[in-house]
Amino acid sequence: MKSSLRAALPWAVIVLAALGAALLRYQFIEPSSMQHACEGDSRLWWCGTRDLVVQGFLSYGYGYAAIIAALLAVAWRSVGIATLAACIGVLALQLYCYEGGALALLIGVLRLVRIQSDRQQVALAAA
Repeated sequence: MKSSLRAALPWAVIVLAALGAALLRYQFIEPSSMQHACEGDSRLWWCGTRDLVVQGFLSYGYGYAAIIAALLAVAWRSVGIATLAACIGVLALQLYCYEGGALALLIGVLRLVRIQSDRQQVALAAA
């Protein structure tokens, strides 16, 4: 895999996570038609999943997960963990856990930039 493609891949994953989180919020959680479809005895098959997603942000679970991922990104120098922290941060931001999500997104992105910059410096020094 080319080094430029390898460097762009984590950023593309973060953008896809942001798009997925926005679709989850604006097409699955917020519409009143979705809420009404899950009320009463005529619940649809996906209402259990929707309820779990809603309980996740009501209990601030996404915020806690984002903070844990951010701490892991600080502790370990890994592109994967930094990308995971940023992705969970984006999800938490979209799903109403602003503080933890913003912290994880910031730490994940800064860690990712630092790792990629260090790798580029090593590659330039070896050349």
